[in-house]
Amino acid sequence: MLLPQINDPQQLKSLSVGELAALAEEIRQFLIEKLSVTGGHLASNLGVVELTLALHYCYDSPRDKMIYDVGHQAYVHKILTGRQDRFDSLRKHGGLCGFVKRTESEHDVWEAGHSSTSLSAAMGMAMARDLKGGDNKVIAVIGDGALTGGMAFEALNHIGHEGRKLMVILNDNEMSIAPNVGAMHNYLSKIRSDRHYLRAKDEVEGLLKKIPAIGGRLAKTAQNVKDGLKNMLVPGVLFEELGFTYLGPVDGHDLEKMIDTFHQADNVTGPVLVHVLTTKGKGYKPAEVDSYKWHGISPYKIESGQVLQAVGNPMYTEVFGQTLIELGHQDKRLVAVTPAMPGGSGLFPFAKEFPGRMIDVGIAEQHAATLCAALAMEGMKPVFAVYSTFMQRAYDQIVHDICRHNANVMFAIDRAGFVGADGETHQGVYDIAFMRHIPNLVLMMPKDENELRHMMKTALDYDDGPIAFRYPRINGTGVALDAELHSLPIGTWERLRAGDDYAVLACGPMVQVAEEAAELLKREGIQVGVVNARFLKPLDNSMLLDLAHAGTSMVVLEEASQAGSLGSAVLEFYAEHEIYDARVHLMGIPDSFVEHGSIKEQRQETGLTVEALCGRIKAMKALSTYTYKSTSTS
Repeated sequence: MLLPQINDPQQLKSLSVGELAALAEEIRQFLIEKLSVTGGHLASNLGVVELTLALHYCYDSPRDKMIYDVGHQAYVHKILTGRQDRFDSLRKHGGLCGFVKRTESEHDVWEAGHSSTSLSAAMGMAMARDLKGGDNKVIAVIGDGALTGGMAFEALNHIGHEGRKLMVILNDNEMSIAPNVGAMHNYLSKIRSDRHYLRAKDEVEGLLKKIPAIGGRLAKTAQNVKDGLKNMLVPGVLFEELGFTYLGPVDGHDLEKMIDTFHQADNVTGPVLVHVLTTKGKGYKPAEVDSYKWHGISPYKIESGQVLQAVGNPMYTEVFGQTLIELGHQDKRLVAVTPAMPGGSGLFPFAKEFPGRMIDVGIAEQHAATLCAALAMEGMKPVFAVYSTFMQRAYDQIVHDICRHNANVMFAIDRAGFVGADGETHQGVYDIAFMRHIPNLVLMMPKDENELRHMMKTALDYDDGPIAFRYPRINGTGVALDAELHSLPIGTWERLRAGDDYAVLACGPMVQVAEEAAELLKREGIQVGVVNARFLKPLDNSMLLDLAHAGTSMVVLEEASQAGSLGSAVLEFYAEHEIYDARVHLMGIPDSFVEHGSIKEQRQETGLTVEALCGRIKAMKALSTYTYKSTSTS
């Protein structure tokens, strides 16, 4: 066994290519076994075993900078850089992160949970190296799916213009999470299918060298002939025209060929793009057959590939997908738009029912947002189905193209709130703060899956501008689903429980936390009201005024950043109405990033639990009693 002996990538350099190949198989078995218990990104990591080995064999990390786009394919990198003994803690609270993490290791030089950032980071590191007079290598590993992101093309353009020495490895497995779409995907497919790709470029050079001395005007056109032949025969001409030397495609599972190609790349003075073909899920049949399912997987049985999923209520995402089909039958204008997340957003059933009304734009959130604006302006009812964390990337388009135009776009914001094991790069806790201040926008969140259905109907019936509904990455509460959908009055909250002197204003899953806390406090003689603050914008002005005039002490409870979200909105409301004696306490996520773990652990870490809420209300009661006694004594 070689793997137990590898604690530093420098140890790879003493191995033969044959030993590296044997080590690759050991790493695959290690990943299959460990992830069967912890879950995680399996298919993408099985596909880059040899690629990662070849990189660490040829280069000297951390002196040479290896940048992994997104980072979910860096498990092999983690194994080779001294972290294999911690893999039992992968994606667990306090354990290894599922993405590259700078605080974990000096070998993790760039961290990201969103795609298409690696090329810009590589350019920055290459420029810093040159400014400091260094000579280290800079290597970015980016997938063909991430290459559809606009930011990647911006970086390619700049890198090619500057001509600095760096290497881009295009890991081409024909997948991002879902199957890739678009012209770039089709272009790469042509390169992959050309059986003559390895010979074409050399043959152009050889053909020109064999032409006899041609003198005169023919000599002047030789370079043009060469360029013309290259444009016809060399598959990587797009990248070459951008300023890169293109090498490949090369078999990403052939260690010897990759090592040779990397050595060739080192001899190039400017930027190089190495096109590597890999198989997602390589070495584990279930993952090879269905790499989409096995991209991010729950614990499973190794022998059968059976996923061990807990039985429970349908997830909010599933309810959204099924309800969207119902609405699609009601309104033929309805179209769904997603940036490369049709499965994660629950849209596969809708796509099957309405194939012509399902639009996957690839990893291109900004394009998706502006596309939705234009669809709405032309009389369609676009549903922008997107994770909260990915919607951040389209902020400018939401402001400038959707809300400024008052375009009637429906936002379906999935993964709102804590996301568990994906951690800080994916937490959906900022969208309220960056959306509620934008003019023309309506924003709401349901207390349960049945209310989600009615909010979707509300959004469909709403014609006055953009409207958003956000929902969490959890199972529903198990309530009965109404057969008939109806619209909710815009800007109305719901009193769920009456109280004497205290009320909790909660939204989303926190409504259930509030109700449980109120029930516990009732046993101690403390009557606490619970309000389902389902509209985050506009607020229920009437109810807020009633609460303030009644002298009710309020707690705003939300699984969102405390800065700028519902609590801030309530405080702003009272300030605007010059109500300065309203007693409002905030319970949200503090001003820090929340790392990976279970959602339960993340709520405990941030104090968003039944116990914490009970403690806060008791403290408010004790302070009120003390203040009253002090006033009476004086």
